[in-house]
Amino acid sequence: MIRVGELARRAGLTVRALHHYDSLGLLKPSARAESGYRLYSAADVARLHQIQALRRFGMPLAEIAGFLAQPDAPLADLVGQQIAALDRQIAQAATLRAQLAQLQQQLHSGEEPGLGDWLSALERMAAYEQYFNKEELAALPLAGATAQREWAALVASVRRLMEQGGAADSEPAQTLAKQWMSMLERDTAANPDFARRLNAMMAERPAARQHSGITPEMKQYVTQAFSAFKLSLYANYLDAEELARMRAQSGTQTGEWLALISAVQAQMAAGAAPHDSRTQELARRWLALFQRHAGADPATREKIRRAHEAHPTLLSGTWMTPALLTYLRTALAALPAA
Repeated sequence: MIRVGELARRAGLTVRALHHYDSLGLLKPSARAESGYRLYSAADVARLHQIQALRRFGMPLAEIAGFLAQPDAPLADLVGQQIAALDRQIAQAATLRAQLAQLQQQLHSGEEPGLGDWLSALERMAAYEQYFNKEELAALPLAGATAQREWAALVASVRRLMEQGGAADSEPAQTLAKQWMSMLERDTAANPDFARRLNAMMAERPAARQHSGITPEMKQYVTQAFSAFKLSLYANYLDAEELARMRAQSGTQTGEWLALISAVQAQMAAGAAPHDSRTQELARRWLALFQRHAGADPATREKIRRAHEAHPTLLSGTWMTPALLTYLRTALAALPAA
């Protein structure tokens, strides 16, 4: 038998800690000396080793007693649980680090954020974290302090033009809309799925809209201005009826287009051939969506193809690339005749 003080010294604990273990029912001494000192047997010492090992794994004292009461419980399960817990802690620490790094960048740029700036930055990041994981946030330029400043300036410019009564199809509005869409494509890392989720965040999180200053009316204004810019180029190729149809459909299918572009990009990245069954399915969906947008006449599709060849700027701010369009056209050509 070993007395409580000796066990505490050799185990690197305090006598008070051993008394606490006793009160919790974790480690009760096998006997007591006539003087009242707690006495521990070899089995007690072995149990203490188990308790300390479980503590090192991060298991709370309240759970250790239950675990030790199940001698057949697999240790691998415990280790797996603790690894998962550590992974969560690491992810939380990484998120906090990213938030602090952004605030540090703001400080290094000469700005002195007030309390409202700190709280807004943290609230903004909390919104982003509902839609993007930490790896995606690291690859999302829009979440950075520099991009946020650029967007604040652009939003202010659009707001001024709207307040001045500038029409959405005016040249100043079209210029700002082109800048808007180009920046949005850049700051979503040219990833259409990032853009789709960002749209969802703005639609579903009022706080995100408030922090950005982008109202639904402003979003509609920019959409109309960007559409007016593209239609001014398409007007050299399409007739009045075709233009009217595209104008009426403008901005109504953004989420569907982004999801479809993302899926096609993934097929390309995976090296799937244009005649692959999955690619063919996407091509059919693309054709159906295009026909809703511009009509079913193959001649219209050919006119739009020629417009894209003559005006590459039509693809700017659309998350589409010449390579993606070539891939799709090949897939469409391989579709069985209806």
